[in-house]
Amino acid sequence: MSAEQIWVAVGLGGQLLFSCRWLIQWITSERARKSVIPLAFWYFSISGSLILLAYALYRMDPVFILGHVASSIIYIRNLVLLMREQQAVTP
Repeated sequence: MSAEQIWVAVGLGGQLLFSCRWLIQWITSERARKSVIPLAFWYFSISGSLILLAYALYRMDPVFILGHVASSIIYIRNLVLLMREQQAVTP
């Protein structure tokens, strides 16, 4: 397998993780019968986004890079806020 094929597989894997977050959010919301964003959504978001960022860096695609740097910051911030909330609830 060539380096190019490996990077395409990495990019596809990142996109799969990134897409699965919506499936998780949809299933969770359907079960709750209201809009819910579970913790797993944010973990899939950051995992998929960082893998796609690595792929974008390999491709040297400035639009893709900028998009995933910005979204990764948002996902990390949401995880930090959720962790702080959990710590405040748990004595």
